[in-house]
Amino acid sequence: MITAIDLHRLARGQCCGCRHRPRRRTTPIATLAIGLALLLGLAGAAGASSLRIAYVDWSSSVASANVVCAVLNERLDQPCELIETSADEMWRMVAEGEADVMLSAWLPDTHADYHAQYGEQLDDLGPNLVGTRTGLVVPATRVGRQTDQRGARTQPMLEIQSIEQLPEHRQALGDRIIGIDPEAGIMAATERALTEYRLTGFRLISGAESTMTASLADAIARNRPIVVTGWIPHWMFGRWSLRFLDDPKGIYGDRGSIHSMARPGLAEDFPAAAAFIDRFAWEADSMEQLLVWIHQDHGRDPYAQALRWIRTHPQQVDDWLTETR
Repeated sequence: MITAIDLHRLARGQCCGCRHRPRRRTTPIATLAIGLALLLGLAGAAGASSLRIAYVDWSSSVASANVVCAVLNERLDQPCELIETSADEMWRMVAEGEADVMLSAWLPDTHADYHAQYGEQLDDLGPNLVGTRTGLVVPATRVGRQTDQRGARTQPMLEIQSIEQLPEHRQALGDRIIGIDPEAGIMAATERALTEYRLTGFRLISGAESTMTASLADAIARNRPIVVTGWIPHWMFGRWSLRFLDDPKGIYGDRGSIHSMARPGLAEDFPAAAAFIDRFAWEADSMEQLLVWIHQDHGRDPYAQALRWIRTHPQQVDDWLTETR
């Protein structure tokens, strides 16, 4: 039997679950699904409103968006829609009602500019993860064995502890700092770091998170120095031995939190879902487990990995849903 949720998923061109949907587009499958709903007399059910989650193609944002969507679908029978966009557009879309919620507001420092621009238009539901950190990151040990034959840790590729030391190694680093998408708050902070630390001659290379981690993996494999924009939580800290460079000028701020931000009126339109999202919070190690699973799956189906996570953490999900029924 075809259910309303099945029809909703078909309308998004999916066979099950909730997948990344880069921006908005209409497909022939969506039109066919709507027609099928009418023929089955389920137009009312199929027309049930979807809760729209805006997210960015960062590992942490993908993980949060998919696990929340999985709980909405599987435990609350609430259709949801994942909208992939850029960091600045994520804030704007929720503030202007084009999306209902985002789960990736890095506060107080990384997204300070976006919060200043849009914060008054949004309901801050509080942190869903505490203890974030951003900055410039380098490999902490050489490629291959993390210890030598005597059991001592191998020496790092660069004897460097602070951002202030980067000019001494500019040539070895190829004049480059490898970054992510240009709208990310960490990129704006790094542009300020170039000025404040007088990193003359360095170029900040923008790209996707995946290109940054690919560059990091290649440099480690080839035993070549590299510096990248990095943050916690992220699977790369579980994959490699890495360290943040000291930031004596405080360009990247102190440790922070990731907040859930909603458009006004969410609780009136989606009361059970809003109550769940308001309670949604997890620890960095719980998120990192999902990050590793998504990475090991090469990002092919983060929703399937989110389903795996909620099915192996039933008590955590029950705690989120305690007051939603």
